[in-house]
Amino acid sequence: MIRYENQPVGELAKELKAGLLRLRKGYIDAAEALAKVLDPALEYPRELVVYRLTGYRPAKAHPVLAMPGGSLARDLGRLVLDISGSFDLPAEAYGEPAFDTEALARQCRVSTKTIRRWRDRGLIARRLVFPDGRKRVAFLESSVRAFTRRRKQAMMRSARFTQMSDAERADVIRRARRMVAGTGCCLHDVSKRLAARTGRAVETIRYTIRRHDRDNPADAVFPDAGAPLDVRTREIIYRCFLHGVSATVLARRFGRGRGSVYRVINDMRAKSLLARKIDYVYNPQFDLPGADETILAPVDAPEPGAGRRKVRPPADLPPYLKALYELPLMSREVEARRFRTYNYLKYRADQLRQGLDMNRVRSGQLRAIEQLLVQADAMRSYLIRANLRLVVSIAKKHLGGVQTLLELVSDGNLALMRAVEKFDYSRGFKFSTYASWAIMKNFARSVPRARYRLDRVVTGSEEVMELVGGLAGYDPHAPSTLELRDSLDTVLAQLDRRERSIVVRHYGLHDAGRAQTLQELSDSLGISKERVRQIERRAMKKLRTMLEPVQADLLT
Repeated sequence: MIRYENQPVGELAKELKAGLLRLRKGYIDAAEALAKVLDPALEYPRELVVYRLTGYRPAKAHPVLAMPGGSLARDLGRLVLDISGSFDLPAEAYGEPAFDTEALARQCRVSTKTIRRWRDRGLIARRLVFPDGRKRVAFLESSVRAFTRRRKQAMMRSARFTQMSDAERADVIRRARRMVAGTGCCLHDVSKRLAARTGRAVETIRYTIRRHDRDNPADAVFPDAGAPLDVRTREIIYRCFLHGVSATVLARRFGRGRGSVYRVINDMRAKSLLARKIDYVYNPQFDLPGADETILAPVDAPEPGAGRRKVRPPADLPPYLKALYELPLMSREVEARRFRTYNYLKYRADQLRQGLDMNRVRSGQLRAIEQLLVQADAMRSYLIRANLRLVVSIAKKHLGGVQTLLELVSDGNLALMRAVEKFDYSRGFKFSTYASWAIMKNFARSVPRARYRLDRVVTGSEEVMELVGGLAGYDPHAPSTLELRDSLDTVLAQLDRRERSIVVRHYGLHDAGRAQTLQELSDSLGISKERVRQIERRAMKKLRTMLEPVQADLLT
């Protein structure tokens, strides 16, 4: 079934195919004549098309539909092929030579693939019955001449795809082999250089070499070019590309063409998108017609009174937390629109992702999904920043325990992030109501847990602190001190490198003797403070397990 870009042309084709047989040849000839004079920059109404094809002026039953000249010309070419296939039209009816696809390729000394490209670019084709009784796609000599005049430059480029003789193919293989041996070029570079020297198209040279290597694997110019890349190599190519290495450099490094490298990159991008978790709160508005225009409309217009909604930060906050109060508060309506936009962006990305075909990955489709996810991440960051002051106000009410204000804020931020993901704006209440409950519930669990962890760490540290106290109370030059130090080193040696480093530096067991805070350890090791605490707790557990048998022996 032929698909038309303009619905009125498709409807007209159905009407003309249902008409009289003796009139159909006139319809297709008139359609070709009209296609030749259309200006791609102009628009044409349906009534003009009907009049030029049939000679009748249609009644005003149809609304005036303007169609772009470029798409209308392509649709007229489809209409010619569509109508000519609906009846038997002999090639002799035109009184001029008619060529099928293979005959025209020989006539123009190009490949049949080039003929198919010409059809996509405006060469009018018909379905004609040839003298052998078979109906085939055909091209009139006058149609070919008209197409040649319009696209002279394209025809000259296509002439570079002419068929090679056996001697020319052998010469290309010989030159390619010598070039690889002398310079180590990849297939892409060899094809470009030989194309410049022989006057052939790059694709022709590449196809010739690939065909030779496929038919002669034992004597291949690029023996590894056809072998599939292993998973690790594909990951290396993708990581290098993400770090700014161009496809040309990667093609040369791995002995592949740029097209092959781009296919690897797109395949890895698609797998990364498929593995990514995309959660969103669905709303029936997402499936309504025109949802993109309605939901993705800008929401950054100033609100009435927005300047009066800024909140003055408390005086006792550090500068980092004071900066959170610079964003103005959002009204209920604007807040709902932003959450709707955030969830719709993820919904659209998920819908496009479901349409990915791993056998035919398209970069444009991947780019569309990635752009939607980037926009969703930007909206998520805005929603989090706009509500961070809520975390500060709740965290200040939980001060007085073992955690500092910054630790409480850091813990509350995690609850805020989860709340942004789960909030359903369609229920009508403000996000601050939902987020406050989530943050307070999180503090109700985390604050007692922090107290419990501190008690366990202090209890577990007693054995080590005993040794540390022993070191502090003895003369550093005395033999007993050296023995105590050796004992401590023997115990610490049972820990892994990072555990040992954290324990030694946190309790001041190194030569400098100054104990470092968890924050200092976090900054120097490049990990979070909570992660430092977890590693230290694990190390203390190991030390208790090792020291318990010693304590049992001392008590017996």
